[in-house]
Amino acid sequence: MKQILVYGDSLSWGIIPGTRERHPHNRRWPGVLEQGLQARGQSVRVIEDCLNGRRTVWDDPFKAGRKGLDGFAQRMEVNAPLALLIFMLGSNDFQSMHPHNAWHSSQGMASLVLAARGAPIEPGMPVAPILIVAPPPIQPPRGAIAPKFAGGEHKCVGLAAALQEVAASMGCAYFDAGGVIATSPVDGVHLDAEQHLTLGRALVAPVAALLGQD
Repeated sequence: MKQILVYGDSLSWGIIPGTRERHPHNRRWPGVLEQGLQARGQSVRVIEDCLNGRRTVWDDPFKAGRKGLDGFAQRMEVNAPLALLIFMLGSNDFQSMHPHNAWHSSQGMASLVLAARGAPIEPGMPVAPILIVAPPPIQPPRGAIAPKFAGGEHKCVGLAAALQEVAASMGCAYFDAGGVIATSPVDGVHLDAEQHLTLGRALVAPVAALLGQD
């Protein structure tokens, strides 16, 4: 069985916009992706390592453990061997307590790619190829999370292009989620059930190609 690790944040964990509830596994995009690959005959398991509020390389001043780089190499080791590693991070880099722009976030992603390639996996195990998925742009935040993401719709501008440049320069595959989905109008940040379904289905073909099944 091939294993795929999804390393993400609340957009992949599956927060239901406007709530603190979670979409069920078969409606979250990693679950939809797994089902789609299995329907193609792939023996595959999609592992979700997705934490609400996770940044690329920065700490959350209010909640511990949100710095994506911390402990990441050990997550690679825990889940090895991997056939593919998927990153979908960046949105939380633009929370209101951070001054970061798209270039800063893309460099955080580059640091994660380097950590993945230097992870202490067992001798002889393959180094997994990497797919960087750019999250859809933040819309003007609404509801309870509005203060947390105030200004995020401006700071995130250019993230997809910056991540594409990182992917190209570091030999990673790339997919722009914003080309097929948009964040929910309910809160401006997270994904509705239909967006999870659309993203999961859109990723099936490119991921199958990366796994060696066109």
